[in-house]
Amino acid sequence: MSGADAGGTPDVHDEETAAILAAEDRRRAATVAGDIATLDALFADDLVHIHSNALVHDKAGILAHIGARRAFVAIERGPLRVRRYGDVAVLTGRLTNHLTTPDGPRVLDGMATQVLRREDGAWRFVNFQLTLGNG
Repeated sequence: MSGADAGGTPDVHDEETAAILAAEDRRRAATVAGDIATLDALFADDLVHIHSNALVHDKAGILAHIGARRAFVAIERGPLRVRRYGDVAVLTGRLTNHLTTPDGPRVLDGMATQVLRREDGAWRFVNFQLTLGNG
């Protein structure tokens, strides 16, 4: 899927789009590794993270959650759509989380929407939401 909506910059492969996708790659790797320092740098201070079960975390809450649970085995992404609006970008696409839980392996598959904001030359996540389903 490509193109621009509501005045957004088309999701062409330029330096800014590459930087946004690289931030998502770092987020995925750091989440699986439990690398809280990297996640802290990638997440804006005003982050809102909405889990697929409607649990909401702020930045401190999601960092503590990931650090304590260490549940992520892998995170896969399908094709991603990037739309930019100045210093804000909206990233949408399929997301599959592979987790370990006390009850055994678990897979969460759905569509994710992430919002990033450019701060001091770096793209940081300000919002994340996963909706489960195969729609």
